[in-house]
Amino acid sequence: MRHSAKSALYATATLVLLSGTATADVKVGVITGATGPGASLGIPYKNTFSALPATLGGEPVTYIVLDDATDPATAARLARKLVSEDHVDLLIGSGNVPTASAISYVASETKTPQIALSPLSGEPAKNPWVFSVSLPTTLQLGAVADDIKARNAKTVGYIGFSDGWGDQVYAALMSHAAAAGYTVVTNERYARLDTSVVSQALKVIAAKPDAVVLGGSGTPGALPHTTLVERGYKGQIYHSAAVVNPDFLRIGGKALQGALVAAGPVVVVSQLPDNSPTKKPGLDFGRAYDAKFGANTNNSFSAYSWDAYLIADRAVNVARAKAKPGTPEFREALRDAMEGTTELRGAQGVYTMSASDHAGSDKRAVVLLRIVDGAWKLAQ
Repeated sequence: MRHSAKSALYATATLVLLSGTATADVKVGVITGATGPGASLGIPYKNTFSALPATLGGEPVTYIVLDDATDPATAARLARKLVSEDHVDLLIGSGNVPTASAISYVASETKTPQIALSPLSGEPAKNPWVFSVSLPTTLQLGAVADDIKARNAKTVGYIGFSDGWGDQVYAALMSHAAAAGYTVVTNERYARLDTSVVSQALKVIAAKPDAVVLGGSGTPGALPHTTLVERGYKGQIYHSAAVVNPDFLRIGGKALQGALVAAGPVVVVSQLPDNSPTKKPGLDFGRAYDAKFGANTNNSFSAYSWDAYLIADRAVNVARAKAKPGTPEFREALRDAMEGTTELRGAQGVYTMSASDHAGSDKRAVVLLRIVDGAWKLAQ
């Protein structure tokens, strides 16, 4: 059954977007989890590539968009195919930590630059070919820790995925504990496909924490929240940016009222002050995406794909003066150009890369949202 599903992916889930001509010079391989448990994130990540201009850095471009079904092994296999058979100049994706991490090994081995759409914690010195456009987890949890400190909360419970994403959120939560003055009293985990987290929620409630931080993503990220509320937990509940989409609000319903979420600014772009550096890029992105898919259809994840495009657009324009697309020299020049990104204003942040920082975001990339009556509101 599993083998058949993966085979079907190759047969039916490959989407080639020819934004230029058949002889386009720049090739970009895009991998997202448009099916599987990460689909609520993967679909908007994927959709953005249908709304992009026909050129990248002034060159015609071909985007080859593939679906990894939220499976790390499939993501790695597709990345290898894109490099060895399609000879792409750049890899973009995937949309969650385990799949993006799987692609990063291929990027390193083949010396192909990658822009991950989820936060990777790798060190540029160890893998200089991987960049990440998503909001770093330490920045997200920094905003959460500031709010916990402001509330004078002293104990925090944690429930997260039993994979790399859950590990990242927990590590970031712990990294801010001493400075914010709280102690993390539980570390409960669940799998993305689990249908119940009652036992984990009861353990958290028994520990009586002042607040709870949840390390899930997409629609599966709503499960521990609704369970905690159903079982009577009354404290403040926090989420990461990985839950910011309409399906999460729909699945969580009224139980999510009052939840706080650390996220990129685009989801509340109309509520940002006019002097915000991300307001104009965020509005520009929203108009382009909504023109393709309908009014108010853009979301936080589709915006990260847009920012990946902005970074690549600038870098290709620099690299094409040094080498020809389709060559190892161009891929290296493209990597170097991305590392030289400085104060690039995107929909979700202002990016400045360096040899030691391949995420390039700062506090301008994070806001705290409050869920009120099924909608996102700017909390601070």
